[in-house]
Amino acid sequence: MKFMIVGKASAETEAGAVPSQELVDGMRAYNESLTKAGVLLAAEGLYPSSHGAQISYSDGRATVIDGPFTEAKELIAGFWLIQVKSREEAIEWALRVPVPPGNDGVGLEVWQVFDGSDMPEGTLSPEQRAYDHALRERLLGDEPRP
Repeated sequence: MKFMIVGKASAETEAGAVPSQELVDGMRAYNESLTKAGVLLAAEGLYPSSHGAQISYSDGRATVIDGPFTEAKELIAGFWLIQVKSREEAIEWALRVPVPPGNDGVGLEVWQVFDGSDMPEGTLSPEQRAYDHALRERLLGDEPRP
């Protein structure tokens, strides 16, 4: 099972503040422990929302809205993608994330990732399943991207 651990944004991350060396070292150690356990698929920090954009839809038309965005509590600052055996194991890993001092409120979210293998049997044709599998293999492998 795949899960995404989402680190919520704060006033500091939205301001582009550089994390303390202690926090950077803690994150590196945490990422290393995920890697040694063989569960880490990806881990990235994100720039503040001032570097981002939102796309809004109305009547089938897209509108691009440039950041920054005002509700920092609804924004994310980074994520980890892990593959574990259960939701409980994902939560156990999330509880080990180093948290900066003074970080009160919701700091992390844990979301199960849905992929083609989660589709009930018969939902996808054999061709669709084969395509989905080949695409994932290509993304994880060393094949050059088109």
